[in-house]
Amino acid sequence: MIISATRIRTSAKAVIIHEGAVLLTRNLWRGQERHFLPGGGQNPGEPLPETVRREVLEETGVTVAAGHVLGTYEWTSRPEDFPDETERVHQVEIIFRCTLTGRPDLGGGHEHDHDQIGAEWVPLDMIPILGTLMPAYRGLFAGMSGDRFPGSVYLGYDA
Repeated sequence: MIISATRIRTSAKAVIIHEGAVLLTRNLWRGQERHFLPGGGQNPGEPLPETVRREVLEETGVTVAAGHVLGTYEWTSRPEDFPDETERVHQVEIIFRCTLTGRPDLGGGHEHDHDQIGAEWVPLDMIPILGTLMPAYRGLFAGMSGDRFPGSVYLGYDA
């Protein structure tokens, strides 16, 4: 299904694994508590690896380095998704495998998304049953072997 969007927004997301857990943000999204990969919108002229580094620090207080791309996911926003926007957005998320460059302690970050209520390390064995995690993200983790992922994948489009 094609939904009319008036602009494209590129976003960089992070998969950060430490001691058998993955770092996720907690958000109130569309009236429900949800978990997301940390990350966010790319600024003009900003390389995507820098975007993911900056966004993870802003949202969680954790410092990372971007590695290889794990996957790409895209979706079209609803009016309530981005309250500051006056138009529907077609978001393209580039998901990076990131490594910690500092301590794993969550410092809370200094610039949360409007709907973010926290961040936490979630045990990897909880991912398949974590109902608050988007199905596309759960699918990304389903192909893991230890802490290794299959090759880069297209995770789909949600309208």
